[in-house]
Amino acid sequence: MKILSASYRGQMNSLESCPPDSHPEFAFIGRSNVGKSSLINLLTNQRGLAKVSTTPGKTKAIHFFEINERFFLVDLPGYGYAKVSKGVNEGFNVAAADYLSQRKALKTIFLLIDSRHEPQQIDLEFLAWIQPFQRELILVFTKSDLSKKDELQANAHAFHDRMTRLGMTPARHLSCSSKSGAGKQLIFDQIQKHLPKPDKQAQQKRKVSSAWLKHVGKH
Repeated sequence: MKILSASYRGQMNSLESCPPDSHPEFAFIGRSNVGKSSLINLLTNQRGLAKVSTTPGKTKAIHFFEINERFFLVDLPGYGYAKVSKGVNEGFNVAAADYLSQRKALKTIFLLIDSRHEPQQIDLEFLAWIQPFQRELILVFTKSDLSKKDELQANAHAFHDRMTRLGMTPARHLSCSSKSGAGKQLIFDQIQKHLPKPDKQAQQKRKVSSAWLKHVGKH
């Protein structure tokens, strides 16, 4: 897939404030500091489009990035982040939960998992919560450049094994690296499956109100 344009379309603090369902949407979520922003920058070929921070929990709202005027990449708050008040933490988790469970335009959830670690309870708890919604889910094992191949495969196998033992349906998975670019095309292959033909999407886009674009402004 060739990236012709990529632009930031704003941050939303609730499902109600999200843009109209004009494009297919592909969401990225995971534990804090797992590499969501870095991966979005890799996919869009823009190093600074999504803000990368070493501070866990920097992403606290739902961020929309419009790609090729055809689809959105959506950066969701990392779950389990600390150093915020309990009320703020719960509030943003509610926004993300509403988005993941109710958003009609959402086609695929990419769940990012640090490939260097064995299955983490917080990731398994998120999977148990989201499976009843029957969304298409892809596990993305990040930072593959920092893991030995055998270690990555062992951790991925262990993750699927834990899911099975907990009564969950194992999800498809791939590995990626924001530094080497590994896995980039595999993610685009998953996205491409859900994109309508350009002529059909152009007709749908003309129905979107310009008021929303004025509201979100520019990054």
